[in-house]
Amino acid sequence: MSWRIPLFRIAWDEEDVRSVAGVIRSGSSWADGPQVAAFEEGIAGFTGTKEAVAFNSGTSALHAALLAHGIGAGDEVIVPSFTFVATANAPLFVGATPVFADIERETLGLDPGDVAEKITNRTRAIIPVHYGGCPCRIRELREIAEDHRILLIEDAAEAFGSAAGGRMAGTFGDSAMFSFCQNKIITTGEGGAIVTDSGEVAARLRLVRSHGRSGTGDYFSDCVSSDYVSLGYNFRMPTLCAALGLSQLGKAGELISARETAAGRYRKLLHACRKECTVLNPPPGYRHVYQIFSVLAARRDELARHLASCGIMTKVYFPPAHLTHFHRMVRGDRAILPVTKKISGEILSLPFWPGIPEEELTCVAGEMERFYGECSG
Repeated sequence: MSWRIPLFRIAWDEEDVRSVAGVIRSGSSWADGPQVAAFEEGIAGFTGTKEAVAFNSGTSALHAALLAHGIGAGDEVIVPSFTFVATANAPLFVGATPVFADIERETLGLDPGDVAEKITNRTRAIIPVHYGGCPCRIRELREIAEDHRILLIEDAAEAFGSAAGGRMAGTFGDSAMFSFCQNKIITTGEGGAIVTDSGEVAARLRLVRSHGRSGTGDYFSDCVSSDYVSLGYNFRMPTLCAALGLSQLGKAGELISARETAAGRYRKLLHACRKECTVLNPPPGYRHVYQIFSVLAARRDELARHLASCGIMTKVYFPPAHLTHFHRMVRGDRAILPVTKKISGEILSLPFWPGIPEEELTCVAGEMERFYGECSG
């Protein structure tokens, strides 16, 4: 379907095109080229971490992180259900068991109190999610992880550049994952990265992403045969993607500022719907980067249908993972998560991207106001 106002548009410029074209025109190193290491250095520098390892997706990055931290069969990993399903599936990739915990209402991230109740002697890690670009209660979750001597692996897929108390999301845990899929803060088309301060973890991540191959040389241009010292996968980020990521990274501050400006405009325009539509406010001292712009809407499904009839795309981010067919019927998960259930029944993500035109914001808000006015009339 061709939408009058889509859910998002990708922010790109001619520098992005030149960066990718440069790799193509080089005629070599389309895989494992120098731009991959340069992108990793840029990500580490931006986040203030010692190490960054690039992957071909956020999902493979999270999979690799669990392997690199030694999580496996018999282990439990506490995750939210209010997330993209990859967060819940990642423990299963390594033979561990995902244990669903509820969320809290302010940041829509894991509720530290419920997490504490779900910890058992089999719990090895907590994977909190920074929903939509707003950090969760990450400081409290870090304290819980430290008290119980378990790992904290942040799913910061949507939160590149966000911060809590002046400290960037992705720097609270033992490791953190960022996604660079097409709708994220910066994009490589598909891609992800793990950041960590552990050189040992980073070394294991590099083995996991490239078939367990030892050595740091370029496989495609090095005459030396490599040894394979562990089981691994082909999770490498292509050079083309890394070149695009480098170009996008140079604009990260500008893109985030544009998102913050657009979010402020949305807030003002949606004030007329405040009785039926709640715009979420980040806690004091938090920086929300608005990877998506979500509201809690009365009569959510009716509103979504109305907006669709006007050519305006919306989406539910996220339906609960624990209620998907796989987790409910195949795995037999029976988690009871009342806040997750309520929030996921009201959440609606509206059209949003850096530089979204004022007239499109006004159109979306106007149609929402018209919908609620007709319902109350």
